[in-house]
Amino acid sequence: MRVTIIGAGYVGLVSGACFADFGHTVTCVDKDEGKIARLQNGEIPIFEPGLDDLVKDNVDQGRLFFTTDPNQAIRDADAVFIAVGTPSRRGDGHADLTYVYAAAEEIAGLMQGYTVVVTKSTVPVGTGDEVEAIIKRTRPDADFSVVSNPEFLREGAAINDFKRPDRVVVGTDDERAKARMTDLYRPLFLNETPIVFTSRRTSELTKYAANAFLAMKITFINEIADLCEAVGANVQEVAKGIGLDNRIGRKFLNAGPGYGGSCFPKDTLALMKTARDAGAPIELIETTVRVNSARKQKMAQKIVEALDGNVTGKTIAILGLTFKPNTDDMRDAPALDIVPTLQDEGAKVRAFDPEGMKEAKHMLKDVTFASGPYDCVQGADAVVIITEWDQFRALDLDRVKDALKSPIMIDLRNIYRPQEMEAKGFKYFSVGRP
Repeated sequence: MRVTIIGAGYVGLVSGACFADFGHTVTCVDKDEGKIARLQNGEIPIFEPGLDDLVKDNVDQGRLFFTTDPNQAIRDADAVFIAVGTPSRRGDGHADLTYVYAAAEEIAGLMQGYTVVVTKSTVPVGTGDEVEAIIKRTRPDADFSVVSNPEFLREGAAINDFKRPDRVVVGTDDERAKARMTDLYRPLFLNETPIVFTSRRTSELTKYAANAFLAMKITFINEIADLCEAVGANVQEVAKGIGLDNRIGRKFLNAGPGYGGSCFPKDTLALMKTARDAGAPIELIETTVRVNSARKQKMAQKIVEALDGNVTGKTIAILGLTFKPNTDDMRDAPALDIVPTLQDEGAKVRAFDPEGMKEAKHMLKDVTFASGPYDCVQGADAVVIITEWDQFRALDLDRVKDALKSPIMIDLRNIYRPQEMEAKGFKYFSVGRP
């Protein structure tokens, strides 16, 4: 099939590369000339493990193309995916659909023959109806279907999530569109991946409901961690004890500094707005958002308390800045709240992240960025682990201790074992463990 992706950002680029690897001919279109030039030169503008090789292989095989010119790409396409950004609108938290609607107008003016227009971007319920209306107004004679096909990609594991998904959700009642989407995902049908065909509005809501539930699960275990600290229990053992229940599951039960990233913060706010507008507010999610926001400030105070309540003039070494490992994404990362709070308390901050420092330099002020973890901890009064990158899981603890001014570690991801750290002579603080 001939597939066009509007938007060569995270979702568009990963989706385009994976569809090309399925054997389709894919063209990714983006208005950012610099981004397209980099992609045409073999440079990947985002960090995602395995994506550079996947893109290169499919470009070399003549299945994957990049352009700023949508004309031919849309005219030739059997399916056009809208994969543009839908950031939170300032003030009310609702998703900003400006780019989605602009893409719909552009597609309407250029498509030829029967075309399936697919919203891959995360959009509020009813967006597909508006996309359909825009296309009909722009091209009353157009032969098309509008389909919802939300993405469920985890940054750092996106390629595997796309090619070996738990499920694929397709929102359409149109039989021609169902047939075309079936052809598009045929490799997954052969692997017996569950393909859920449902209504367009149900599909749109499914994406928000999934992310909101996972955000709520993270926030739940963080609150349990606070209770564990208060009563002398171990949150990791609690998580294991409940996670072995198949009705609950083990994933997203790691206590830490709160969720962040490009999806959970934005999508929970958008779901709250949608629910309020529909007269059916979701108070569980509203509480989740409030608790998660407070969580990041609470972690900053945990660090201050670990240094006897006073960090004025002290140097804090921060290991990990991105919201999770295996990504360079700094959006709504806990570090963006924790670091400024420490600075407001009078601390000097030195930081290291394997992939996130380029972005962090634009988002954090007055931070000294180190060349590696040991450079980061040298002469610091304490070290804080915010993101659980693999290279932080097996640090030379003797070297870390010798480099620190005082052997204090605040481990917000519970990477290390308290007994081990005590034996090494550290004053060690973790989350939800005695």
